[in-house]
Amino acid sequence: MTRTAQPVEDAEAVHRPGRWLALAVLVLAVLLVAVDATVLGLATPYLSEDLKPSGTQLLWIGDVYSFVIAGLLVSMGSLGDRIGRKKLLLTGATAFGAVSVLNAYATTPEMMIAARALLGVAGATLMPATLALIRNLFPDPRERSFAVGIWGAMASAGAAVGPVVGGFLLEHFWWGSVFLINLPVMAVLVVVGARLIPESKNPAPGPWDLPSVALSLVGMIGVVYAVKEAAAHGFRPEAGIAAAVGAAALIWFVRRQLTLPAPLLDMRLFRHRGFSGAVLADLLTILGLSGLIFFLSQFLQLVQERSPLEAGLAELPAALGAVGAGLVAGVAARRFSVRSVVSGGLAAIGLALAALTVLDRTTGYPVLGVSLLAVGVGAGLAFTVTADVILSSVPKEQAGAASAVSETAYELGAALGIALLGSIVTGVYRDFVTPRGVPGDTAAAAHESLGGAVEAAKALPERSADALVAAAQHAFVEGLRLAAGVGAAVLLATAAAAWLLLRRQHLEDGVEHP
Repeated sequence: MTRTAQPVEDAEAVHRPGRWLALAVLVLAVLLVAVDATVLGLATPYLSEDLKPSGTQLLWIGDVYSFVIAGLLVSMGSLGDRIGRKKLLLTGATAFGAVSVLNAYATTPEMMIAARALLGVAGATLMPATLALIRNLFPDPRERSFAVGIWGAMASAGAAVGPVVGGFLLEHFWWGSVFLINLPVMAVLVVVGARLIPESKNPAPGPWDLPSVALSLVGMIGVVYAVKEAAAHGFRPEAGIAAAVGAAALIWFVRRQLTLPAPLLDMRLFRHRGFSGAVLADLLTILGLSGLIFFLSQFLQLVQERSPLEAGLAELPAALGAVGAGLVAGVAARRFSVRSVVSGGLAAIGLALAALTVLDRTTGYPVLGVSLLAVGVGAGLAFTVTADVILSSVPKEQAGAASAVSETAYELGAALGIALLGSIVTGVYRDFVTPRGVPGDTAAAAHESLGGAVEAAKALPERSADALVAAAQHAFVEGLRLAAGVGAAVLLATAAAAWLLLRRQHLEDGVEHP
């Protein structure tokens, strides 16, 4: 693949009419998938009251969406390279809208689990397809960096906006409304995208290897399930079995890719130090960040007693920081260097997490707001530049598969982060001393979770209830502070690793020949 200064014959490709409007359509899909991953958390109490799922069913309703997405990202990215990324995106968007209706009107827990799984299948088609299509829409690397910045900003913003949107809808409508908001967005995506988004695919892709698809699905679901089970219930035999099956499937998947003439994922991509460094940075960053953000939402609601809408609004500085930093990340990486921007962004997140180690129940919002703003700025810088590095490190024919690797690292990092940092919070929390006078069954429920403690306290006399909630909140905050310290250490170590791995890595300045 050759890159030169911009020739006259490339002008039409570089200045494709409607490319920015097409980008706006693409980021709608990204925004919606990110919102959908977070919005369900607020709806869970209402959904539980209506559908009455068991504890296990409730866990599956919450987790199956991310399980399926993690398991299918690589396969769907590769499928888009083969059949056409636009075709896959529009098909997936149509399915996402239709299945959202099924989610909104589910009448049983089993129906809800199946609907969430199908939503995960549709969601897995959207994320890698959007990033790969950006590669095709913007041959000019400088424009592409800006476009990737917008893409990353919307992904970050969606995760933060989800609780705000969910809080607003749940205060005015029934729980199914959090799914029906998908319909108008997907309708716009399909109608406008069909006209403005150009098709792109690998001209000589080879067959789509179904055994590799199955191995990828089994492997990722097995590993992610094992991690989440271990975090929720400790290291039980079923978690160990799932981990062993998942690891075996992934090893088999890698070995099979190395022998296929047209692999689902070309493992030789990982020989490129920039590609491997960017993927590793994404995984470790999300690992150090996601678990803490997950529990910070509980801190805002259950410790500082904010409403769901107030808690969502309190997290907005992270989204604003990510949007602003994402838009300037490409310019900064060219002016300074890739490794300085990525490492600087990761270090900013690490220092913000370190500041949260002094958190207590009475911490004022300015400390939280500034920390969340720093987290957003750091994430916007780091994720935008690593996405650009990943895209530019591979031939454009493999853009879908490469984008899927990036997204898979994100999903796996999120699962590992919630599991590992979650086990720290949970371990510290469960050791709190029950105040005198609290019955044994109430104490047992209180030690399961902070939400359980708040609910259990409602059945106690006021003095005992206040003492139980205060003890539970204190233990939760202690666990959160320890997890923040571990997350800070992970992020600072990742910043140092990125400084080494991304040495001499540059964003391109020339224009790709179409």
